[in-house]
Amino acid sequence: MEDVCEGKDFNFPLQEEKVLVLWKELDAFKRQLELSEGKPEYIFYDGPPFATGLPHYGHILAGTIKDIVTRFQTANGCHVTRRFGWDCHGLPVEFEINQKLNIKSTKDVLNMGIDVYNEECRAIVMRYSKEWETVVTRMGRWIDFENDYKTLDPQFMESVWWVFKQLFDKGLVYRGFKVMPYSVGCNTALSNFEAGLNYKDVSDPSIMISFPLLEDVDGAAMVAWTTTPWTLPSNLALCVNPNFTYVKAQCKVTGAIYIVAESLLSQLPVRKGKVEVPNGDVSKVMDTSVNSDNPKSSDKKSGEKKADLGGYKILARMSGSELAGKRYQPLFDYFLELSSVAFKVLSDEYVKDDSGTGVVHCAPAFGEDDYRVCLNAGIIDSGEDVPDPVDVDGCFTGKVADYEGLHVKDADKSIIAAVKAKARLVSAGSINHSYPFCWRSDTPLIYKAVPSWFVAVEKIKENLLKNNKLTYWVPDFVKDKRFHNWLENARDWAVSRTRFWGTPLPIWRSSDGKEIIVIGSVKELEELSGCQVSDLHRHKIDHITIPSKRGTEFGVLKRVEDVFDCWFESGSMPYAYIHYPFENTDLFEHNFPGDFVAEGLDQTRGWFYTLMVLSTALFNKPAFKNLICNGLVLATDGKKMSKKLRNYPPPMEVVDKFGADALRLYLINSPVVRAEPLRFKEEGVFAVVKDVFLPWYNAYRFLVQNASRLAVEGHECFTPLDHNELRNSTNVLDQWINSASQSLVQFVHEEMEAYRLYTVVPFLLKFVDNLTNIYVRFNRKRLKGRTGDKDCRIALSTLFYVLLTTCKAMAPFTPFFTEVLYQNIRKLLGPNAEESIHFCQFPHFQGETDERIEKSVVRMITIIDLARNIRERHNKALKIPLREMVVVHPDKDFLDDITGKLGEYVREELNVRMLTGCSDPLKYASLRAEPDYSLLGKKLGKAMGVVAKEVKNLTQSDILTFESSGEIVVSGHRLCIGEIKVLREFKHPEGVNKVDIDAAGDVEKSHCDKVTPNR
Repeated sequence: MEDVCEGKDFNFPLQEEKVLVLWKELDAFKRQLELSEGKPEYIFYDGPPFATGLPHYGHILAGTIKDIVTRFQTANGCHVTRRFGWDCHGLPVEFEINQKLNIKSTKDVLNMGIDVYNEECRAIVMRYSKEWETVVTRMGRWIDFENDYKTLDPQFMESVWWVFKQLFDKGLVYRGFKVMPYSVGCNTALSNFEAGLNYKDVSDPSIMISFPLLEDVDGAAMVAWTTTPWTLPSNLALCVNPNFTYVKAQCKVTGAIYIVAESLLSQLPVRKGKVEVPNGDVSKVMDTSVNSDNPKSSDKKSGEKKADLGGYKILARMSGSELAGKRYQPLFDYFLELSSVAFKVLSDEYVKDDSGTGVVHCAPAFGEDDYRVCLNAGIIDSGEDVPDPVDVDGCFTGKVADYEGLHVKDADKSIIAAVKAKARLVSAGSINHSYPFCWRSDTPLIYKAVPSWFVAVEKIKENLLKNNKLTYWVPDFVKDKRFHNWLENARDWAVSRTRFWGTPLPIWRSSDGKEIIVIGSVKELEELSGCQVSDLHRHKIDHITIPSKRGTEFGVLKRVEDVFDCWFESGSMPYAYIHYPFENTDLFEHNFPGDFVAEGLDQTRGWFYTLMVLSTALFNKPAFKNLICNGLVLATDGKKMSKKLRNYPPPMEVVDKFGADALRLYLINSPVVRAEPLRFKEEGVFAVVKDVFLPWYNAYRFLVQNASRLAVEGHECFTPLDHNELRNSTNVLDQWINSASQSLVQFVHEEMEAYRLYTVVPFLLKFVDNLTNIYVRFNRKRLKGRTGDKDCRIALSTLFYVLLTTCKAMAPFTPFFTEVLYQNIRKLLGPNAEESIHFCQFPHFQGETDERIEKSVVRMITIIDLARNIRERHNKALKIPLREMVVVHPDKDFLDDITGKLGEYVREELNVRMLTGCSDPLKYASLRAEPDYSLLGKKLGKAMGVVAKEVKNLTQSDILTFESSGEIVVSGHRLCIGEIKVLREFKHPEGVNKVDIDAAGDVEKSHCDKVTPNR
């Protein structure tokens, strides 16, 4: 082996760069795949990121998890194909191009030409692909970039078409006209799950508006509340709850008469001022400049107070059903042609009384419930001719002439002013609430009635829930709660987008809509159209027509203009990335569902969801068997990482400073792998170097130095002894470290099979600590040859194999560091040794653990630490020998170990002359019991006092029995370990001066030191 430098001189990032060169020379990843060819397939699906932005800590975290699992599965005897994927279509790409080219509307795209626009999009989709490859490679992740998949590839798009045709043939596709979340920033409808991806706390207008009833003898007006004033020009109805009680109440100050739900009467404001009342009279009434944070809170700044029975006189009560059918004066004149059917009060139970007035204003083009109740009432019909004065760009059309060309959100203030001018404004203020924003353009969403193509998810909801139960998630609460709840409330999925850069919907339709053909392959399109097809993007196929089967007089079928939601494409990834079913049918059909996926928590409403929907619809199976879901990596202050705020160190700067392995271990040894948030701290990465890698390196360095010493001193060069010979070692620490290394192998294997990555690092940390601070430290004499050549070689061989085993077990986690160590120690393995640690199989558990000796050594260290505390209390330096140490413990096997084969190490480490065991816990200590009030208080309630008294009165014998059995019944209550604290108080033996003896202990053992020096 080559000599090695001191730990302080070992440059981890530099060594990692050297490893990257080695891997490149070996073509290591490709070689690993070749070596595992023919072994059982382990199918890993890599979720495709967009290459229009640079990778961040979230990508690095998910990539690290994926790399660890796939490396482990390869080492564990599987063939794991890993192809990187790219999401190339959809809103993220179009949004960037729109900003670059200053495109403001759909009309701008059409003027430019779809072909030009799409080619502009194509030009940027792989803009940062090289940067991605650099970062991913530098982080040590092995994945195939040469054979990557892209959602823009014709083969991928063709498989997407096949998926859609299967759904269509199964009756799971329909065209509908629904109120959908709509992005004005991207000019398209979004699916319900997309709408849930980006909520923000914002302030919006909060106003109450009066709607005078036409035939009310008292001149009363209904009062509705809204936070979307821009929808008021489209008002066609009011809605009340038929089961609520409503009141006709007159303001004692102004004389205005309003109708609201009785339970919400207090929400009407009362304040003196001068403004016109709803019926047109002018008198002193409330000032409308209300500014409240929510409709149920008073405005302290303005001094306004909400109505109560002192402010309003109730004139009459009626049920909501009694109000149904009454007609009111329209607020605006834009849709007066509908007066014969519109502008009336409807009733429906969707109206709630948790906010507002119990009266909802209905604009059917902009609210799902509004649309439904107006449709049921005959105000609108089921076609697409719903009154909608807002265009695809979110601006008012000429139908609302006063605001034509104005963006709806920009029109709020003007509309409020117009309402006030009409003397219909009851109050105006603001509300802080959580509101959905477009996940791509970051603009507020509106809800808008649009035609869309839907996948009928609600039809397969029960199968979705069943298939979810067939999957294994880490952590499981995300599956059982968050994802289950999302599936339980699944809605039909709008998969079409009125956009340009994406996989076109393969739907050809006649002009009368009576003939529809859904294409499932390029070949099918070529056969039906007679055209050659080389690319499936819009500008390459929109011109293609298909003759009608009904005859030439019916013309031709043309493709609908929509493209797919990019989530439909990524959800089709398990089929499309291998061009199934056109290729790789055996590979897919023998290995579906896939074995493993991993992404962030947000994908429960994204990729995880679309994978499950499509696989269930196609095959009634989940798409994956195992899933790891990670949380969000935040800045140190707990805020979202922001380039603008610069509140986090760039990932590659951290790697250049500490190395990729340190960052990998830091991330997976954190709450983020349990789907909890992580506040990123650079010092945490340094701690991994200090607490894991440096001690590990020093143990390796100690081996190399002492193995090399043999040759320098003229002895036979070091060659590791045969395993069988080492198994017969009589040295207790050899037995212990061999057992501990087997426990490490067993633990890592079990935890990796269960996908619990977060438990491995603490176990490794403890093992490395034990290796350096127990085995190496306590065996220095043996390792340095001071106990004879044979004993030295046994100790060195033991350390060699333990380090080799540790490297093999930890290679998936720390691919660089384990490679560095392996490349040196492999020189002792002979000419047939694997060229890379990553070509080695995961070490097999050989069933050689000795729980007794492992436990005894751990207890020995505790005893040594306790004894040191006693020396420190009495200022007794370690060089001063002590006469005797007594170890008190009820386990006689442990006492035999600690005074027998471990006794030599204890006596030498602590410099005591005599080591004595005592199994009588009462000889040197008295015991008393105390209840744990924090635990038992909730459990026992009023009985706590009686039980506490009896617990304190437990005898020494009772306490010993309790510790032995683990439970005790007190006053009829069964109490367990942890609910009762056992306190030990040192008891000085007779005939010994107090200054000559002292004690220390923990929950299970105690020991005494005679602190008088042995002169």
